[in-house]
Amino acid sequence: MPGLQTTIAALERQRKQWEAFLRMMPGAVSSRERPDVPSRLTAVPDFGPNPGGLRMYKYVPKKPNKSLVVVMHGCTQTAASYDLGAGWSTLADRYGFLLVFPEQTEANNPKTCFNWFREHDATRGQGEAASIRQMIRKMAEDHAVDPKQIFVTGLSAGGAMTAVMLATYPEVFAAGAIVAGLPYKSATGMRQALESMFRVKVREPKEWGDLVRAASPHRGPWPRVSVWHGGADTVVKPKNAEELLKQWTDVHGLSTRPDRTETVDGYPRHVWTDAKGRDVIESYIIPLMAHGAPVAGGDDDTSYGVPGEYLIEVGISSSYHIARFFGLTQTRRTIVNPFAGERPAPRVEAQRVESPRVAPAADAAVPPPRGRAADPPRPRPGVQKFVEDTIKRALDAAGLNKRR
Repeated sequence: MPGLQTTIAALERQRKQWEAFLRMMPGAVSSRERPDVPSRLTAVPDFGPNPGGLRMYKYVPKKPNKSLVVVMHGCTQTAASYDLGAGWSTLADRYGFLLVFPEQTEANNPKTCFNWFREHDATRGQGEAASIRQMIRKMAEDHAVDPKQIFVTGLSAGGAMTAVMLATYPEVFAAGAIVAGLPYKSATGMRQALESMFRVKVREPKEWGDLVRAASPHRGPWPRVSVWHGGADTVVKPKNAEELLKQWTDVHGLSTRPDRTETVDGYPRHVWTDAKGRDVIESYIIPLMAHGAPVAGGDDDTSYGVPGEYLIEVGISSSYHIARFFGLTQTRRTIVNPFAGERPAPRVEAQRVESPRVAPAADAAVPPPRGRAADPPRPRPGVQKFVEDTIKRALDAAGLNKRR
């Protein structure tokens, strides 16, 4: 029976894809094997209705201001491990904002992935999305949060869940940042999730935008969005970043063509502006970087995070630049560190796009300005070694690095 043979072959391919996915996800170990990490977070056991069955943690710096950032971890990670790796509580100490960390449980997902692909958990007023919304309410009640200063970010499954929250509760968030994630409604089940991650769901910008507009009764203004992705990501293909940009440029009524290109810490930053000239969408595609969040070691004010599995040292801190995009880094506090000197903020070299806006090529994750080739990134000193180490780790993870 050819039909049966085809079905069996398809199931076998899906099994292999799923096994590869589990092997490559951050910290692909069971909770019993997961090492303990130091935690600066405080558990909030009773935060109200919790239809998604999530845990809530928070971080409150000394003399906090009224801004709040929601931070979501990747698969098999915990709130504490992602905070340590990405450096969010250290940023909160320096700039004074509040943090809330939703945490997944093994009861909901064996690999502690947020269930961004399940209809019930990715719908306004239901499941995990409703639980995260309730955590925000709790923080607002307890700490007098400014309703215009609420932000959300996450890595991988947490990045995809960030897209869910921006779509289902757009009136709550001033901005969001999606790191190695996928567009809202790119999947409504496990099979579609795998297909979207490995093969990429491609839609027209309006089709993507309509999915966001149908997710809530909100009709604007819309959250600003930051998109980060590794150019060598084999877990969530980098073309998903292009689809995310299609979705949110359409929601904002913008072309898929960026308005300008800059170089930040040696990497390209593409920026879309609104009619008032505000930066409303940005994207960073880090060439040669595998699946994970970019971190930067060092003792200067722009270096945050601790390298680890899928927390990749590439000489640029995604957390710092996301906080900067959110507008949270204007008021700096001194952190006592006798070994660190004062260093200036990163130099930003702007390059205006003078040509009219046109849609990007189908195979271009982020297009270069029309009429000229994209300049290759010029890493700052020391980044070359980070890139070489990243390539080696990616090859090791994929089993492609030949051992002699």
